[in-house]
Amino acid sequence: MAEKKRTRRANGETAIYFGKDGRWHARVPMGYKDNGEPYRRHITRTSEDALTEEVKRLEKQRDQGTAQQPGKLWTVEKWLWHWVENIAKDVVSENTYDGYEVAVRVHLVPGIGRHRIDRLEPEHLESLYRRMQKNGSKPATAHQAHRTARTAFGEAVRRGHAAKNAAALAKPPRVEEPEEEIEPYSVEEVQSLLIEVNKRRNSARWMLALALGLRQGETLGLRWVDVDLDHEYLKLRRNRLRPKYEHGCKEAEPCGRKAGYCPVRTQVRRETKNTKSRAGRRAVPLPGPLVVMLRTHREVQARERKTAGNLWTESDYVFTKPLGGPLSPNTDYHDWKKLLEDAGVRDARLHDARHTAATVLMLLGVPDRVIDQIMGWEAGTSARMRARYLHVPDAMLKDVAQKIADAIWGPSPKGLDKDQDNEG
Repeated sequence: MAEKKRTRRANGETAIYFGKDGRWHARVPMGYKDNGEPYRRHITRTSEDALTEEVKRLEKQRDQGTAQQPGKLWTVEKWLWHWVENIAKDVVSENTYDGYEVAVRVHLVPGIGRHRIDRLEPEHLESLYRRMQKNGSKPATAHQAHRTARTAFGEAVRRGHAAKNAAALAKPPRVEEPEEEIEPYSVEEVQSLLIEVNKRRNSARWMLALALGLRQGETLGLRWVDVDLDHEYLKLRRNRLRPKYEHGCKEAEPCGRKAGYCPVRTQVRRETKNTKSRAGRRAVPLPGPLVVMLRTHREVQARERKTAGNLWTESDYVFTKPLGGPLSPNTDYHDWKKLLEDAGVRDARLHDARHTAATVLMLLGVPDRVIDQIMGWEAGTSARMRARYLHVPDAMLKDVAQKIADAIWGPSPKGLDKDQDNEG
């Protein structure tokens, strides 16, 4: 077949012709390169009809802004590292970044990194999730990898590096709710803890958790400038971050320890960050006994500072180490476990103290809006958070059951004991 004569086309139009190699060719304008030069995609097919179909597909992607950009044939590995280090790192919190980085480094890059991002399919991800669980990862870990992939590939789609987000189409493994319901501490257990708390340094720290439900980061990030004891309230504006360290020793003489235990370690993460949500930045009222505890704590801290002298690390933190400076979240966690053991109270997570505080507020009849304010819950999610944190004790359920019985069957005769009731 004779080669079709090429005709001059207007800028932006696709050129289609039959080549000397016996195949149909097309050059589809797809946009511009990074240097501003026009970019045309060259495709070839054995028939004109097949070529025309492919041209229509590419032109549709181009017009919708979902076509692969010229010169940007990203592999999954290359894109994930570019995204996590150059895009996500600057716009998310340190904790969120750490979760992304682990998911990328440990799971996603080894599992699907060799695929081209524009050819990644949902089945590739679903296969990865199955392999992760087969190798011992929990479903929640696979979910974390899935959420990271969905966010990373969503950004790739927005930037035109892929036509679809494979992770948004993939089905992650099901994460079942824990079988054991969280049981908040009873008033008697809280009182047992209070007795033991009064024997310890930073005693008010634990009562802020049990009485007001402050998160660990909120409590450890609290500064005296945020506490108004005269008006009996405190302002929550920042969170204490978990420290992160790098080695300070020389490469020629490594200490052989983990970075956190290096004798000349360097902290590479800021101590605190501002609370990200408006609901998290809140004023919380202080019960009278807690005001007394905080006043006493401030006096004790002043004596510790005077005794330590030059050894004291100056800071404005409410709760500090014996020689000043902010408390470590890890040390704080172990102190909580020791407190439970010494008080003879059942073991539970530190975060369960927050569940306890929320439940006590409910039992006291505090309005939902006020509970949301104290707990720092966003208006759009407050109902869901109350469902998670407010627990109905058995005694309350029994009381409701008795009220139902009285309303339907009538009040039980007074003075009728259980034996008489059974005989009737």
